[in-house]
Amino acid sequence: MSARLVPPGARELPALTELRLEVRAFLAEQVAAGAFVPHVDTWLTRWDRDFTRELGRRGWLGMVIPTEYGGQGRTYLERFVVTEELLVVGAPVAAHWIAERQIGPSLLRYGTEEQKEAFLPGISRGEVVFGIGMSEPDSGSDLASVRTRAERVDGGWRLTGTKVWTSGAHEADAFFALARSAPIDPAHRHDGLSQFIVDLRAPGVTIRPIISMGGDHHFNEVHLDGVLIPDDRVLGEIGDGWSQVTSELAHERSGPERVLSTFQLLAAAAQAMDDGRLPTDPGLGRHVARLAALHHMSFAVSTALENHEDADTAAAVVKVLGTTGEGDIADYVDTLTATGWALDEELDTLLHAAILQRPGFTLRGGTNEILRGVIARGLGMR
Repeated sequence: MSARLVPPGARELPALTELRLEVRAFLAEQVAAGAFVPHVDTWLTRWDRDFTRELGRRGWLGMVIPTEYGGQGRTYLERFVVTEELLVVGAPVAAHWIAERQIGPSLLRYGTEEQKEAFLPGISRGEVVFGIGMSEPDSGSDLASVRTRAERVDGGWRLTGTKVWTSGAHEADAFFALARSAPIDPAHRHDGLSQFIVDLRAPGVTIRPIISMGGDHHFNEVHLDGVLIPDDRVLGEIGDGWSQVTSELAHERSGPERVLSTFQLLAAAAQAMDDGRLPTDPGLGRHVARLAALHHMSFAVSTALENHEDADTAAAVVKVLGTTGEGDIADYVDTLTATGWALDEELDTLLHAAILQRPGFTLRGGTNEILRGVIARGLGMR
């Protein structure tokens, strides 16, 4: 893979491996004690506030947040190994995922001192839950077309519009909303956008569930009807919303959650083959090899973030390849059932959930079709 696409690889140093093993031992104890049942796609589908607060107590949340704001003051690479272990075991991490993954770093980069002090300690303790208000009914990956309006009023702004596919909004305390604060200029469509920190319990906020085809409730529509946003809840600078959002996306697109959503399913299938409950199949090795390569690519992007290097194109590459691989694992295990071998209850449950979640893998965080254009632009091809 060209260095223009993915940063150079990096080795995991002994201190990181020691941290990894510490987290792994804790999670093994939790599973053995029945604290949670490993599952697939848990960063979206499995909420457990008590588990999240325990991670905060152990110093495994807010890892890149400085200690003066209640965080751990550790590195992106340390955060990487912790989050990877959580996903590998299928732990219930949805309650803190968005806040810890991208809200915290964005507040550090663009927030005021008051905003940092108001939110970062709670994020690090696992007590403050955030969502992201980007997509709209007619604006998915093309965020320049958002229609939510921000109108200037005395002391702040009033937001009117609808956000859709907002993960966990029914559980969250607040979200970042991208809104148009100036009329659209067809020649400069990305201008005139701003970000706002919205209290999801404020007057004028209505949250309506979007029920998935499996009957689950993860997504929501969030209607903003003239919601008053005080000036001290503007994130960054008015009109700079596009550049702020794109900087967030490197955090959103490159992490191990874009690779490991179906890891538990593959691991269960491998165990079933070893136990003789499924036929041995060479396809298993191909998927393990893909995961190994994607691990190194995602780790390389975290290294770039730690070094304050541009990683937008590399993050898009990881997201496209990783989410495709996640879906392919679901398809692969599904084909094994066509051989006539019966699945046990655990493997059948994981497979059923993976198949239902599969359509979202390549959509969330920007569709893979759009991201291929981002990659082409990064390569100077368009």
